[in-house]
Amino acid sequence: MAGKIASKLKKWYGISLTIAMSTQPHHRLARSAGIFTSATLLSRILGYFRDTMVAAFFGAGPAADAFYTAFRISNLFRRLLGEGALSASFVPVFSEYTQKQSKEETQRFLNTMFTTLLVILSAITILGVVFAPQLTRLIARGFDPASERFALTVTLTRYMFPFMLFICLAALITGVLNAFHSFFLPAFAPACLSIAEMLYLGFLWAAHMKGQNAVVGLAISVTVGGFSQFFVHIPALMERNYTLGLHWDLAHEGVRRVGRLILPATLGVGADQLNAFVDTMMATFLSVGSVTAMYYSNRVMQLPLALFGIALSQVALPTMSASVARGASQEVKDTLNFSLRLTLFMILPATTGLLVLGHPIVQTLFQYGRFTTEASWVTTWALAAFSIGLFAYAAVKILAAAFYAHQTTRIPVTIASGCVALNIALNIATLLARKKLIILHPEWAEVLNGRGGVACLALATSIASWVNA
Repeated sequence: MAGKIASKLKKWYGISLTIAMSTQPHHRLARSAGIFTSATLLSRILGYFRDTMVAAFFGAGPAADAFYTAFRISNLFRRLLGEGALSASFVPVFSEYTQKQSKEETQRFLNTMFTTLLVILSAITILGVVFAPQLTRLIARGFDPASERFALTVTLTRYMFPFMLFICLAALITGVLNAFHSFFLPAFAPACLSIAEMLYLGFLWAAHMKGQNAVVGLAISVTVGGFSQFFVHIPALMERNYTLGLHWDLAHEGVRRVGRLILPATLGVGADQLNAFVDTMMATFLSVGSVTAMYYSNRVMQLPLALFGIALSQVALPTMSASVARGASQEVKDTLNFSLRLTLFMILPATTGLLVLGHPIVQTLFQYGRFTTEASWVTTWALAAFSIGLFAYAAVKILAAAFYAHQTTRIPVTIASGCVALNIALNIATLLARKKLIILHPEWAEVLNGRGGVACLALATSIASWVNA
């Protein structure tokens, strides 16, 4: 049966599942992925220490729900406009410039992109701060607008929105470094966020601070971490004889090409982020702590995804982009096939581990201080449901990268749009079914508002991702 599936995949899509690493390009790709993975692992370890400290200090109560809802708002803009769409649209064009244009013309293109992004992102940040109540009302529809939790979410959103500005600018420099096959610093730099939050939380423990002001300070540390992540990239950029300067030219041919790619790429690359965003919105209708459980479970699932799926998609994109610029179509196919094979080889054991050992993993990482046993179980159920779609999440990123290397967006965007709609439909169906079941069986209310509810929302995301892949 497996052999028939493999042969049909190869016949229909050119995908081969035979693992081999005999060619020099495959060695280079695997080595780059290894560098990216090791840096990501260090960053994620610090991230889990940070999450453990936040869980111990704030638990899974209203303050944590408000913080993670507000963080999801700024983080969504960062993932869609920055790390996802910007890389997918900028790297292919920049790689082509390095292959075909002079150093001076490439530098001018970079300066123009930086200036354009700075203006657009600053405007979005101002709008986000001004319209934070409306954004919160849209995202956290389950929060009572008259409640303290809603008001706190609005405040935290305003403090954290500049985080998106700095992270997106850092993503531009990351694209330049990736185009030159430099992966360690871009993969490790997100640790700046964790370091900033941990330093702040350490200060809280030392000062014995509590209450609303404590979580507001945590939101400010998020923005500080975003600025730090942008700043640490600049020396690496200068080492490659590039700088950031201001040059306004909306008619620049390279910027216009990136602009044509970035809007559809926002949905094509960010489908999983949009799905997570929808999950957060729907989780606000469940019991207190559900938003926090969705966040922590997604964080655990993201580790193997970042180490294998995202790592290979990040290193494969500049490789395939350079091959497309040279007209070497067979190199693109080889890179795509090898990336999928290696990802499958790595992801399947990770999926099994998360399904079997999910609860002890969640306990070890988060069950301290105010994070209760019940919160641990709710998080575990969501983690199991998310893990079912782990390979699909990774495959989508790699497959989409092949389209963006060719600077085409129609197919991944069309499919991603349908899958986001599918996830929304499944989430709405889940909430309606939950409401009906609670009426018929009131004794199930606690499970359906907690473990069962978050598990169904996460499962909807996994189903949508498999359809996407």
